[in-house]
Amino acid sequence: MKDLLLITPPFTQLNTPYPATAYIKGFLNTKSISSYQIDLGIEVILALFSKDGIQKVFDTEINLQDISENSQRIFALRGEYLKTIDQVILFLQNKNPTLARQICSMNFLPEASRFNQLDDMEFAFGNMGLQDKAKHLATLYLEDLSDYIVENVDSDFGFSRYAERLGKSANSFDELYSKLNSDQTFIDDFTLKILHEKLESVQPKLVCFSIPFPGNLYSAFRSAKLIKENYPHIKTAMGGGFPNTELREIKDERVFEFFDFITLDDGEVPLELIINNEKLNSKEEYKRTFLIENQEVTYKNNSTKHDYKQSEIGTPDYSDLQLDKYISVIEIANPMHSLWSDGRWNKLTMAHGCYWGKCTFCDISLDYIKIYEPISAKILVDRMEELIKTTGETGFHFVDEAAPPALMREVALEILRRNLVVTWWTNIRFEKSFTQDLCFLLKLSGCVAVSGGLEVASDRLLKLIDKGVSVDQVAKVTKNFTEAGIMVHAYLMYGYPTQTVQETVDSLEMVRQLFEMGILQSGFWHQFAMTAHSPVGQNPEEFGVTPIKQEIKFANNDIDFTDKTGIDHSKFSFGLKKSLFNFMHGINFEISLQDWFDFKIPKTTIHPDYIHDCLLDEDQFSFKGNSKIVFLAKNVIAENYIKTKKQNSWTYTRITFHLRTNIVKVELEQEKADWLIKISAENTFENPKRITLQQLKVNFEQDFEDFELFWFSKPMQQLKENGIILSL
Repeated sequence: MKDLLLITPPFTQLNTPYPATAYIKGFLNTKSISSYQIDLGIEVILALFSKDGIQKVFDTEINLQDISENSQRIFALRGEYLKTIDQVILFLQNKNPTLARQICSMNFLPEASRFNQLDDMEFAFGNMGLQDKAKHLATLYLEDLSDYIVENVDSDFGFSRYAERLGKSANSFDELYSKLNSDQTFIDDFTLKILHEKLESVQPKLVCFSIPFPGNLYSAFRSAKLIKENYPHIKTAMGGGFPNTELREIKDERVFEFFDFITLDDGEVPLELIINNEKLNSKEEYKRTFLIENQEVTYKNNSTKHDYKQSEIGTPDYSDLQLDKYISVIEIANPMHSLWSDGRWNKLTMAHGCYWGKCTFCDISLDYIKIYEPISAKILVDRMEELIKTTGETGFHFVDEAAPPALMREVALEILRRNLVVTWWTNIRFEKSFTQDLCFLLKLSGCVAVSGGLEVASDRLLKLIDKGVSVDQVAKVTKNFTEAGIMVHAYLMYGYPTQTVQETVDSLEMVRQLFEMGILQSGFWHQFAMTAHSPVGQNPEEFGVTPIKQEIKFANNDIDFTDKTGIDHSKFSFGLKKSLFNFMHGINFEISLQDWFDFKIPKTTIHPDYIHDCLLDEDQFSFKGNSKIVFLAKNVIAENYIKTKKQNSWTYTRITFHLRTNIVKVELEQEKADWLIKISAENTFENPKRITLQQLKVNFEQDFEDFELFWFSKPMQQLKENGIILSL
């Protein structure tokens, strides 16, 4: 018997658990509160995509004359799907790697319409290893089955969402309530069977549903309904990203037929108080909690207890979750894009909230953005080491709104000091702080990728968004990351208020050039959505939009609006996404922008070499005295020799630096070489007290003259270019 059962309802990711329940379980451990967690989504997926599950899919009655030709083909090949499904799932769980050769033979998996795209993507397989190619083909196989399920069995199904439309902009609870009071769906049968088994074994006093997205909402309510009907003594609570953003104005009492509590924002204190109240049979103190009181929806925030600092909430705890059963899929043959779906990642956060907190499209009025609190590098890397021990995984995804560059630097140095071998990636802002040297340091520590919001590649709109970056700056930063060997993904936006057709076309041209220059590896376009908690949503008239008013009794986040430009931005969706798909595969840069659209667009006003020219403007000889200097190379061999010229001789030193992948040799006068070797030994990454460039200059000029001439000399430039000396 446990105090709590923590549930992530179907569906989020296939390859790794959504981290919310692991975060809460880690906190509960610090309070000696017993809990058990399940990712109901992956358990349902594994039950569905099994021989027994797919047999139930094909047993569902259909009229062969009424279904699509694609579904007819899949049904005709049902024996092949039943034969192969269990082995394919094992392969995607990394338990059956030798199957890759059969899959890649192209004569093993049954193929339906998803495989039609292979002719267009054959070029990509040359850049993919055998295992990755097989994962991609197995993913297409699963997507074919998914298409069949959606068309013939359960139209609400999706690998990373379920019945999402019921949670999107649901100002009224009516449609969702009606669905909950109708018959169970095909997917519900799987979900509720597994939930019932868990409730019987865990016997919790309180069940907490973490609902990150609209695509988790229906399943959470359906699960809560089962609990209320069959286990009336068990209390239910809801928290997570969806209620935090959408349910802040909830008024509909019917919601509380399913949930006793709905908590907002950071869940640690609200949940702790609920647990204490239940143990003491008290209903006195709550924090940011909705409940029913006197037959009315009541918001209670009467506790004086402060939220915990990030250093106090403990290390995420992934125990109970079936980490070896998650499946890695590759939807697109793009190494950066696959990070979201391929491989198991331990999730951590460098800092609560966003250090910038100004973007006008973002929910900056809410605590999860507004309250910025970084964690120390030492605590972060302590947590990384603890998670490596408990999960056996050395991959980390820092799920920050925007990881702070200074903290990323300290985390990288701490990883190097501890001699850890880890692989990590995170979300950033394209800050000018990401210099060549910082990017190189991040790479050495195990950083393989970053994602960041370019949004609209237009300087006018970036200012209106208050993004704090320019296209020129983004180009330079992405170049620095790419040259360091770190992949870059850009979030792209179209349809921002007052955006013109010309600006959309010019933004696409900017993106085309970024990909063509090879400094952007992946991207994703989404259409602007006005949210209730963003500056645009709170002051729409300042941005030239008019909200369409609706009565709010349930969810309130996305707001319908009219834009004074009158442009139908949705018509650009297909062309933007199709062109991006090609650019991500490194092809068709030469195609006219007009050819991506089936309607007339204006010619771009952006010079074809705009991004190329942005990258030329680099100052290699700036002297920043407050920069901290770090010497990375420890494997150094020094040899003295005599150089003679016109009967004069000097003693020189040849210094050889043995790096991981290459050897760098420089020659300096012996006295300066001795000084450099001594100072570098004193200021490696292992020394937490790093010397500044100005202090280095003072030290140098105690024995020599003209530090700048030495610092920008050819040998020193060579050391800096190879990352042996970093200026951070």
